[in-house]
Amino acid sequence: MKSIQARLSLGLVAVLVVVGVVLAQLTLWLFEAGLQRYLENGLRNESETLLVALVRGPSGLQLDERRISAAYQRPFSGHYFRIDFDQGTWRSRSLWDMNMPKPSAPGLSDRHELGPEGQELLTLRADYRRLGQDISISVAQDYSPVREGFRRLQQIGLGMGLVALALVLVLQRITVTRSLRPLERARQQIAQLQQGQRSQLDDEVPSELAPLVGQINHLLNHTEDSLRRSRNALGNLGHALKTPLAVLLSLASSDRLHGVPGFSGQMREQLEQIQQRLARELNRARLAGDALPGAQFDCDAELPGLLGTLGMIHGEGLRLESDVPAGLLLPWDREDSLELLGNLLDNACKWADSEVRLGIASTAVGYQLWVDDDGPGIPESRRQQVLERGSRLDEQVDGHGLGLGIVRDICDAWGGTLSLAQSPLGGLRVTLNLPRKGA
Repeated sequence: MKSIQARLSLGLVAVLVVVGVVLAQLTLWLFEAGLQRYLENGLRNESETLLVALVRGPSGLQLDERRISAAYQRPFSGHYFRIDFDQGTWRSRSLWDMNMPKPSAPGLSDRHELGPEGQELLTLRADYRRLGQDISISVAQDYSPVREGFRRLQQIGLGMGLVALALVLVLQRITVTRSLRPLERARQQIAQLQQGQRSQLDDEVPSELAPLVGQINHLLNHTEDSLRRSRNALGNLGHALKTPLAVLLSLASSDRLHGVPGFSGQMREQLEQIQQRLARELNRARLAGDALPGAQFDCDAELPGLLGTLGMIHGEGLRLESDVPAGLLLPWDREDSLELLGNLLDNACKWADSEVRLGIASTAVGYQLWVDDDGPGIPESRRQQVLERGSRLDEQVDGHGLGLGIVRDICDAWGGTLSLAQSPLGGLRVTLNLPRKGA
C-alpha cells in the first residue's frame, strides 16, 4: 500500500508541477502582452502629441515645447522621445547626454533596449509626413518597473504554488489513504485466511472491489465444498465397506462353506456391492460443483465430439440429434458436464430403437436438459427404482445400472432436480432442471 501511495504522490507532484509551470508562464505571457498593447496605445498618443507640437518657424521646422509633457524635461524621468527629419535629430531633455537608438522599423519594439541608468525601454516608432517633410518620431517609456513587478509576481506565485502543492499533497494522501483502506482491510483478511483465523472475506466493500471479493469467496466456497465432499465420501466409503468386508472375511475364513451351494453367488454379490459403493462415493468426491471462471462447458465445442463417440459405440443405425441454442455455455465444470450428458445419452442409446434426441434450453431461473429415446420406456410405477445406483430393470442389457445414479449425484451436487416421463418419441424422457448457480 505504501508503494502505491508513493507512486500516486510522485505522479501527482509531477503533473501539478508541469501544469502549474505551464499555466503560470502562459498567464504571465498573456498578461504582459495585454499590458504592452495598453502601453502601446499610450505611446502612440504621445507620438501624435509630439507631431502636433511640430510647427513651422522663421528658420524652418520647430518644436513647440509648450505642447509637450513636462516629463520630457526632467532628466531620466522614464519618458523619452527622438524626432528624426531631414535637417537632423531632436532628442528630449530627459535623455540628458544619453543617446536613444532609433528603432529599425515602425511599430512597437520587442527589444527593450538599455537606456539611461540601466533602464529597459519600451519603444514605439511612428513615421509621418508633416509640413512637406518625412518625420520619424520614436517615443520610449521605462519598462523596468513593470519587469520588476513581474519578477515579484513570479516569486509570489512560486511561493503560493509551493504552499498549494504541499496542501494538495496532504489532502491527496488523506484521500488515497481513505480510498485504499478497503484494500488494506482485504489484505489483512487474506492474511487471516492464511493463518486460519477466518473462512471468508467480508462482502461489505466498495463496488469496485465487490467482483474481486466475490470471486475470492466463490473460490473459497468451491475449495471448502470439494474438501467436505471428499471427507464425506471417505467416511461414507469406510462405513459402507465395513459390513461387506466383514461378510467376505467370514466366508473366507470358513473352510466348510467352500463346497456349499450358493457360496460363489454370495461372494460375487458382496464384491459387486463393494464395487458399486466405491464407484458411487469416489464419484461424489470428484464432482467439481460450480465451475471456476474459464472452466465452463461450451456446447458448440463439446457436443459434436460426444455425439460422434456415442454414435460409433452404439452403431450407425442409431440417429443422434441435438436441439441446443448456438453459443450456449453451461456454468459448470467441463468434466462433470461431459459425465452427466454422457451417462444420460449412453443410457438412452442402450434402450433406443433408432433415435435419441438431446435438448438444452435456458429458462428464467436456470437451464433445462432433456433426453428422449424411442425405446420401450419405463412404467410409471417403476421409474423411481431406476434412479437408484446399480438398479436395472432388464439384465439382458449390458451395464452395471450406474448411469442414472451418477446423473442423480451430479444433479444433486448442482442443486437441480431429475424427473422421468413419457417421451414424445414413445420411449423415456429424462429431464433435468438446473439452477444457474450450483449447490
